[in-house]
Amino acid sequence: MKEIKNIKCFLLDMDGTIYLDNHLIDGALDFLQNLELNQKQYIFLTNNSSENKKAYQEKLANLGLIIDEDQVFTSGEATSWYIKNLKKDAKVFLLGTPFLEEEFNKAGFTLVKSRDDKPDFFVLGFDTTLTYEKILVACDFIREGVPFIATHPDLTCPLSNGQSMPDAGAMISMFEAATGKRPQIIGKPNVFNIEVITKKYGLQKDEIAMVGDRLYTDIKMGVDAGITTFLVLTGETTLQMYEDSTIQADYVLGSVKDLGKLIVNY
Repeated sequence: MKEIKNIKCFLLDMDGTIYLDNHLIDGALDFLQNLELNQKQYIFLTNNSSENKKAYQEKLANLGLIIDEDQVFTSGEATSWYIKNLKKDAKVFLLGTPFLEEEFNKAGFTLVKSRDDKPDFFVLGFDTTLTYEKILVACDFIREGVPFIATHPDLTCPLSNGQSMPDAGAMISMFEAATGKRPQIIGKPNVFNIEVITKKYGLQKDEIAMVGDRLYTDIKMGVDAGITTFLVLTGETTLQMYEDSTIQADYVLGSVKDLGKLIVNY
């Protein structure tokens, strides 16, 4: 087991870890207060690209969590970092919400709106505004050889009623079936996120831990990056799923409430 006392910064998944839909998970507020009392830094690291940093800041404030905008790092932001490393002034055909469009506009990209204007990249986000026309245009660009990038691979997004809605991973499967092409995925489990976070926030990998509810994104990224991992069972993953998986976390806990108790004991 890795020592919790050496961790300076906790990377926190959001959906299924801190909240479900628009409701805080029991003990989440106490957990964050414990982090602050023990002088631990925390950054919300989410694969959900349907909202940007400011929108998440406002959403968390409505749930009673007051944070700085810079404490949120989304797969949308990670994707903009990735593309900027390739071409700073890129033209992008983006399937995403107005929040994600705002993120890309701020990054300095030109958003392509017509099939007659060939982009440098096609980016697929969690697009809750998806239309069939957008799908057709995107398939045309993929077949023409435009690099295909996806913000994250999550198949579903959990809801507070126990149900879930299709997420970007399901859309990836649709495009792959239609074109035979699979995208470069930027969000978790890609360790690119850890590389950017260590650079942006001035951290070392051995000072970071990942806390999340998904084995194939949150925990796999942590394992691949060599950082401490905490799996919580308040979202997608059940204990049976964990026991059947080859992806293993350093710690398995019922919720972040239990993690808060561990930190206090240290």
